[in-house]
Amino acid sequence: MSNNALIDEKGPAVKCPPPLLFIGFLLAGYGLERVSPLPIGFSEWGQLLGFTLIALAAVILLILLITYLRAKTSIEPWKPTSHLITSGLYTWSRNPIYATFCLINIGTGCYFNSFWMLLSFLPSALAVYLVAIRKEEAYLTLKFGDEYIAYKSKVRRWL
Repeated sequence: MSNNALIDEKGPAVKCPPPLLFIGFLLAGYGLERVSPLPIGFSEWGQLLGFTLIALAAVILLILLITYLRAKTSIEPWKPTSHLITSGLYTWSRNPIYATFCLINIGTGCYFNSFWMLLSFLPSALAVYLVAIRKEEAYLTLKFGDEYIAYKSKVRRWL
């Protein structure tokens, strides 16, 4: 079996689904809010802002799902990928899905007037970097070589 076939078979070896990290830290923020409330100080407009950010994130995730379906490749980071997506939202960010999950955590914090929940995007982003992004980038470099290296040099990791 060639090295490329082994890379294709294994995928990036991400063990924990990244959305679970975002949800976990958001729930931790909720728990902190219950124990030691730290309101942002928003009035009703904070709920509107939060709802708007969450709705925007839902639209972005739908666009990204369609992008993956059209490319006929897996959106799941623990599975092998067949194509390097560099168009659409991937021209602005190498990780638009993870950036969108950050937006959901920020929006949820605004909606519930919780500074703890809003801040949950920071440890979530760090955890996703450590658990998933590093493995994904190593995998994509091995699989796509110079094409991915050139893409990395042009597009930022987050925004």
